[in-house]
Amino acid sequence: MKRENLQKIIALRHRLHMHPERSMQEKETVAILQQFLRENTTLRIVDRGKWFYALKEGTTPSERIAFRADMDALPITENELLPYHSQNPGVSHKCGHDGHSAILCGLALELESIETAATIYLIFQPGEETGEGGKICSELIREEAIREVFAIHNLGGYPENSVVYRRGLTQPASEGLKLHFAGKMSHASAPEEGNNPASVIADVIRYADEILQQNTSGMALCTVTGIRLGSGDFGISPGEGELYFTLRAEHEIRMKELEARILDYARGRCEERGIRLESSVHDFFPETRNHDNSLQHVLDAASDQKLKIIEMDRIWRASEDFGWYLKACPGAIVYIGNGEDYPALHTEEYDFNDRILETAVDLFASISRRHETHRS
Repeated sequence: MKRENLQKIIALRHRLHMHPERSMQEKETVAILQQFLRENTTLRIVDRGKWFYALKEGTTPSERIAFRADMDALPITENELLPYHSQNPGVSHKCGHDGHSAILCGLALELESIETAATIYLIFQPGEETGEGGKICSELIREEAIREVFAIHNLGGYPENSVVYRRGLTQPASEGLKLHFAGKMSHASAPEEGNNPASVIADVIRYADEILQQNTSGMALCTVTGIRLGSGDFGISPGEGELYFTLRAEHEIRMKELEARILDYARGRCEERGIRLESSVHDFFPETRNHDNSLQHVLDAASDQKLKIIEMDRIWRASEDFGWYLKACPGAIVYIGNGEDYPALHTEEYDFNDRILETAVDLFASISRRHETHRS
């Protein structure tokens, strides 16, 4: 990667870091990225409202590939130790999507000196943390008849600048399941006059744990992420409560089976107790499965760059909405190592590792050069 381009995307990454925005609210982020591309490249920018893509025309109209980066941040407060710390209270880039967007802008800079056979789409996607953005943006794959799509994610626990991959399933399906229980409030001295859903909520939690212990069909998790019941007032027996699970499994069908069993049990217990039950599903992520040929293209490019390549011995349990794209066309996602002892994602200590920017850009550029017809 050209030195001046690297310095530009480091500065861009720090600017993005200072202005983080939560999922589907990335208005300023989009403006910053589009301004950078307009000022530094000749790529055509297509604004789709909450997201956009940049386009590098190729010489063979039917050959189209895409690279995707996510843009959203997390509801995590950041301390002010970083010189470029978050200026938005309670929101920060603790998953590295500022780095991912900077990487895609770095690829845009490198593409300025390459004429490719393939038309190249650079997709700047919102809302990865909720799964919403991938579903929306993946429609572009079908609209434009894109034949192959690629992405990266930074990842701790592996040597810095290594390329980490897994064949087939690489990240599982997941969803948020919310259960609302409506009984009847009463005085704490007369609980029999009300209908407190506490015992039903406790039973549902125990049941979820039991069915997981019986599981023999691959990784499956049912994590309690929230319980709301009463105010803690010692004089009131609450009449309403909510229970939040994150369901996670290697296969979407298995995850949906878990959801169905939990709901069937919860409905039964609620009927026995005369409690009304409402349920809803949130933040759905499909399973993410790499396509063999596309993954091999990435690994060949990594070999061209003489990068250390590491095969994962198990899936990464975090979900990734890149799975929506892989339902639409062949593609692959790989991970760039942050360092074996690097702070974990989604923690207060984490900040994207600028030392991996060049590696990721060069990897994407190498994939693009495999479609090169002329260098200007």
